[in-house]
Amino acid sequence: MLKKWRYIGIDQTSAAWNMAVDEALLRCYTPSDTPLFRLYRWERALSFGRFSHPSESVDTHKIDSLNLPGIRRITGGGILVHGGDISYSLTLPSVFAKKHGVKKSYKTLCSFLIHFYKNLGLDARFASESGLKESASPVCMAGHEAYDIVIDGRKIGGNAQRHTGKGMLQHGTIPLFLDRAFFQGLFLKDSGLDEAVSLRDFGISDDFDTIGRKIKEAFIDTFGAELIADTLNDEEHRLADWLMREKYSKKVWNYDGKEPIPKA
Repeated sequence: MLKKWRYIGIDQTSAAWNMAVDEALLRCYTPSDTPLFRLYRWERALSFGRFSHPSESVDTHKIDSLNLPGIRRITGGGILVHGGDISYSLTLPSVFAKKHGVKKSYKTLCSFLIHFYKNLGLDARFASESGLKESASPVCMAGHEAYDIVIDGRKIGGNAQRHTGKGMLQHGTIPLFLDRAFFQGLFLKDSGLDEAVSLRDFGISDDFDTIGRKIKEAFIDTFGAELIADTLNDEEHRLADWLMREKYSKKVWNYDGKEPIPKA
């Protein structure tokens, strides 16, 4: 496993900026670059998988009336709710997935999350190891894939990937709490929130800073990683700014999934 990683520490920013940065990091990445581990928080928001059809699953008019951000990710998967979670993203050479295969790369890269949950005293396992059958759903928390993480048979968080010729991105979310009362009414079908779990459901009430530190420690322990504190470089920051303005602030992308016409 790769040992040296750039590390961009936790902060809370807009949903549009979060996704613009993840895409910028992937687009700027070259195989000779140091891989990157990033932690970040969300404002209250919804995020949609790359091939989601939000209007079939959530009330987009109600979302707009609440001025609630609804952001499309460049990765697959279903709809996720945010605000009570910490997300991570990993950017690394595309050869990693080519060497291991996509499914095994999920298992390898998600292993630090299993370690993190076990450090909290939780019996976290991959769905494939818990006897759960795979089930597809346009809503992330209502479906199961082989390397989703479950605790006591209930899904926690979600993870997804995107691949280019040069690099790959994996990002995912660790829910400290789920604001079920707020989000349930936005869904037109089963949200999966009653079946999903968060840390608070297991009596873990650590704050965001403490959980962020424990995620970071689990990453270091799992991979024997050396983290080099860093920030976005000029190229990454310029591209993220452009993507936030021209893509992630546009309904044509977020709701319709159509790439913006201008080019960076």
